[in-house]
Amino acid sequence: MGVLSEQNIYLYNRGTDFVFTMYIENISLVNFKNFAEINLEFHSKLNCFVGDNGAGKTNLLDAIYYLCMCKSYFTSTDLYSIHDKADFMVLQGNFFRGKKPEELYCGLKHDKKKQFRRNKKEYSRLSDHIGLFPVVMVSPCDSQLITEGSEDRRKYINGVISQYDRTYLENTIHYGRILAQRNKLLKGIGTNSPEYELLDVFDGQLVAYGTAIHEKRTEFIKEFIPVFNYYYQFISGGREPVEMVYQSQLSDSSFSGRLRKARQRDVLLKYSTVGVHKDDLLMNLMGEPIKLIGSQGQQKTYLVSMKFAQFEFLQKLKRFPPLLLLDDVFDKLDINRVRQILKLVNENSFGQIFITHTNLDRMKNILDELKIDHKLFLISDGKAQAIDDAS
Repeated sequence: MGVLSEQNIYLYNRGTDFVFTMYIENISLVNFKNFAEINLEFHSKLNCFVGDNGAGKTNLLDAIYYLCMCKSYFTSTDLYSIHDKADFMVLQGNFFRGKKPEELYCGLKHDKKKQFRRNKKEYSRLSDHIGLFPVVMVSPCDSQLITEGSEDRRKYINGVISQYDRTYLENTIHYGRILAQRNKLLKGIGTNSPEYELLDVFDGQLVAYGTAIHEKRTEFIKEFIPVFNYYYQFISGGREPVEMVYQSQLSDSSFSGRLRKARQRDVLLKYSTVGVHKDDLLMNLMGEPIKLIGSQGQQKTYLVSMKFAQFEFLQKLKRFPPLLLLDDVFDKLDINRVRQILKLVNENSFGQIFITHTNLDRMKNILDELKIDHKLFLISDGKAQAIDDAS
């Protein structure tokens, strides 16, 4: 990862030779959210979904994200993705990755295990799929990263790193399982319980996985912050100083030492008070928390900058561009910030892009300004119509 430490290597250096390209050629949905059945053919560069709120534009982006990440972007419960009153759902997508086609399939039934297949071969572990088809989603729901608790920000960090580091993904899975077991033990343990020996075992495992997670997060944030700052200053016009700080209990002391000191407190409180599950990202604007002083436009600029930095970060490590899903990205932004985002999107370094919007005329104006090949779809009542093909 040290290869990204020089700003001039990655900050808008578009001369990198990519190993290959990746895009989704078509998608088929059966009983997915508000779509009973739909089949769409995509442009390899830019695809735009226009329609009223609730028409299903975001659901189409979520279907693409689902095929890339084995889950919905918006809900942790798979069954919520099944169309009303249906017994099952099916997602299928044909990708072009490198120099060969790739077929992805996801099937889900009530009371059945989710099936996920790549080229007709089912995964034994869904984690093996993560990172093969990298994707970045920008959504109004991302506001939770600023307004909600630290868990959302940890999930964001985990989601980025897991798309390029399989070991990190496995470590977070193991850490979560051990933490759950430790907390279960704490709920029933007494102050002089013989189960303290088992607590020692759990602590040793937590330290091993947690230390590795902390080291990777520290490395990632150090590399990520300059990229994020670049994008924020580019979009905002360079008038607003922003800050992102990684906060962790492990930054100034050893994990094992903190666990020993916190043991009696953990026993009394019946849960684990120390570890990387308490990590956080501080998000500041002009030295103050952005959730307290930032306007809607400034907060959205902060989040969009994070996602563009994530895109840049994954692109440089993967050496091919991820899919970029922009859900209602221009809402709450002034025209100057919109134009700056359009300049970014229009760069050749971006691969396949999907954009949603509610206003057809404004979407056409955006496309006129971009001047790149595209497909435009009108989404209404769970159906999609290609109304313009500028390929």
